[in-house]
Amino acid sequence: MPYDGVGSVAVGTVAWLVALVIMLPFTDDLRADGHLWWLATAACGLGLGLLGLVIVIRRRNRLRRAGQATPHSEA
Repeated sequence: MPYDGVGSVAVGTVAWLVALVIMLPFTDDLRADGHLWWLATAACGLGLGLLGLVIVIRRRNRLRRAGQATPHSEA
């Protein structure tokens, strides 16, 4: 499979980071409206995205090493 997933996981992680940064100044408003969980959701999304990045980068590197180790025959 030529697609390793690093790009899409990185974009998703950056999106959660942007959402978190945008909401931080509005913490008091979110708390007053009962929507503080939005902030927690963005923080969890960021954390899981970072974990996902580690996983897909390690997978990509492992696949690249495996591809270099096997000889390719052009017959």
